[in-house]
Amino acid sequence: MRSSVAAVHELVTGLLPGDQLEAEHRSAARRWLESTDDVYRRAKPAEPPQHLVSYVVPVDPTDGALLLVDHLKAGLWLPPGGHVDPDEHPAATARRELHEELGVAVGPATTFRPAFLTVTPTVRAMAGHTDVSLWFPVIVDPDVPLVPNHGEFREARWWSLEQLRSADPTRFDPHLRRFLDKVAMRVIRGQVVSLRMISSARSEMSR
Repeated sequence: MRSSVAAVHELVTGLLPGDQLEAEHRSAARRWLESTDDVYRRAKPAEPPQHLVSYVVPVDPTDGALLLVDHLKAGLWLPPGGHVDPDEHPAATARRELHEELGVAVGPATTFRPAFLTVTPTVRAMAGHTDVSLWFPVIVDPDVPLVPNHGEFREARWWSLEQLRSADPTRFDPHLRRFLDKVAMRVIRGQVVSLRMISSARSEMSR
């Protein structure tokens, strides 16, 4: 296994599944990574037909709202993100996509760690391949200026947790509700706990 793929395998192995479906996706992703080094998209639109993606999910630390983009090709509201370049670490992809798609730069001290994994056949105009996606939550100030990439999506906006849970789920990534259930902002005894704290707690539990 080449070193860049081994690094992805380590990330996937370190995830603590939030439900049975994520456990199945993690097992499938590990088997795939162990079977081939051809895991990065080499050519558009979909070569190889299964490849790595990094989602970066901006989170408002005050109330847990998520910043999503209205993706032109997918026809869905999705987290920003994109294909992992050959031999690129998925965390570097998340950092890069946050800047390229929204104009948001975060400091070098910000740690990007995946909190969720999905294996999803693409939909609508993007049909024909399977994305193995690592979801990276990152704390972002909701007042930070955005420079959306209008070549890829119509708009970018913050969605409150209430809006996300009451909206038609077919408007979003099919696994977004599960992401909310696993790692969205939690309220414990009236105290809002950030994704960063939850991720850290889960890391401790998995040791």
